[in-house]
Amino acid sequence: MRNAVAAVALAVVLVGCSSGTQSSAPGSSSSGSSSSGGAPTTGTSAPGSTGSSSPGANPTAPAQPPVSISEEKPVVPPDVTPVAKEKVDTTSLSDTYRDEAYVFGDGRDVEVFGVGGGCKEARAEVSGQSAELVQITLVTITKQPPGTVCTQEVRQVPLTVRLDAPLGNRRLVLESREETG
Repeated sequence: MRNAVAAVALAVVLVGCSSGTQSSAPGSSSSGSSSSGGAPTTGTSAPGSTGSSSPGANPTAPAQPPVSISEEKPVVPPDVTPVAKEKVDTTSLSDTYRDEAYVFGDGRDVEVFGVGGGCKEARAEVSGQSAELVQITLVTITKQPPGTVCTQEVRQVPLTVRLDAPLGNRRLVLESREETG
């Protein structure tokens, strides 16, 4: 989405600066309309967007989420298991958040989706674990340096947390919290 907005902005600048010659940036249309159905966004995590990493993992390597996300439908690799919808409780979340989760690896790694974009970063925290349920808090951190203007874009950010034990048949409760940083 950001690339589409940048391409349209560039096209406007190029058209406005040319003298009688129309020019357009790659990916922009000459009719002035843009499509939001561009190439799917693959799952790359924002800095600080993952939960705790697994022991022995390379701490400098970026965490690669197992699920690629797009505005249309997630792409789930064969070694990733979606958590059944009836096991995911999102009643305290707004419609901005996805109501889905995925388990992978040894069953202790859970991927959920937070909200980020503009001056917002996302992270996930395991806020509680018991024999019956696991609570995960989706944290949105607003970081707006003085004198800056932030875009109001919102995008889904894949976030991975590691549980003490495999999720198994436990219920997954997703909550959200906002912070300023």
